[in-house]
Amino acid sequence: MTDTAAQAALHAAAEARAGDVTISGVTKRYGDQTAVDGLDLHIAQGEFLSLLGPSGCGKTTTLRMIAGFEEPDAGDIRISGASVVGVPPHRRNVNTVFQQYALFPHLTVAENVAFGLRRAHVPRAEIGDRVVEALDMVRMRGFADRRPTALSGGQQQRIALARALVNRPSVLLLDEPLSALDRQLREEMQVELKLLQARLGTTFVFVTHDQGEALSMSDRIAVMRAGRIEQLADADTVYGSPASAYVAGFIGRQNFFSGTASGALVEADGVTLRGTASLVDGTAVRAAIRPEAVRLASGSEPGENRIVGRLVGISHLGESMQYIVESGRHSIVVLTPRPSAPSVQPGDDVTLSWDAQDVAVFPDERASQAPEPTPAAS
Repeated sequence: MTDTAAQAALHAAAEARAGDVTISGVTKRYGDQTAVDGLDLHIAQGEFLSLLGPSGCGKTTTLRMIAGFEEPDAGDIRISGASVVGVPPHRRNVNTVFQQYALFPHLTVAENVAFGLRRAHVPRAEIGDRVVEALDMVRMRGFADRRPTALSGGQQQRIALARALVNRPSVLLLDEPLSALDRQLREEMQVELKLLQARLGTTFVFVTHDQGEALSMSDRIAVMRAGRIEQLADADTVYGSPASAYVAGFIGRQNFFSGTASGALVEADGVTLRGTASLVDGTAVRAAIRPEAVRLASGSEPGENRIVGRLVGISHLGESMQYIVESGRHSIVVLTPRPSAPSVQPGDDVTLSWDAQDVAVFPDERASQAPEPTPAAS
């Protein structure tokens, strides 16, 4: 290979990894508390990855270390192939959108978006073109002369995005940017964010405690627990094949049954569940069944898993109906699409059934504190 060809190959390799993030053995402590514990994670260039988990799991600390607002106590962080440990935030080719948009109220929309470019001493003519480009990205060009106080929450969120994107970062970090919006607007912005990311090809790292946000937007989801990654996979895998009871309980709703294994059966306080995995007899386990996998009928129902109970509650959830059924000591949640909803009333005796393939079984690790289903809608 000639020197020119070698240089071209190196340049192509650098371009291919521009915007990738590699976290290797990163640990962050605050006094006696370990916020991030030996974390390893690779985020590919152009990927939309969500860090998902409850408060205190380490997701925001991880984001802040990528941004440079916090430094790791151990390990390495590389962006586009280069270590950024010790590099100040303004010298990393990343930008962050925070939960609070932090727009300057005395500046216009255009001036807010241009602020970072002016600090970087970008030529004035180029600033104008890039501000228009950034506002077009978020469909806010017509609001350039307004003040942030004259904008709705969703519009302010778009301006915060434009201000972050105008610097053309290789990685965009988003720290729960939709949490202040109402539900309908939040769902609309989820769609817009994903479309924007796909169009730009920029690496997005999104922090959220909202499973719906992560499932709807992410290429992959890192479910975090106690400073570590419990499962890293695409949305279908995390939802359909959770790696633990913790993940199963955090992603979506579950009906949990605690009991002991006997081959492919789980004996759980008067209820026998048949799954597909053969387990060591006597093993303490937790079986999980998603509410949408449970069928409810007013009469008898055939199936490999079937129990009877009494209907105690019905909730209307828009496109689906939620039923709460008590059977012995168990309270079971059922979700049924509205067109398929049976004609039943509270107090009716009903039959529940489900398929063996819909029974997930995990070791009974009570330290995971996987949430139990409750009658309230999630």
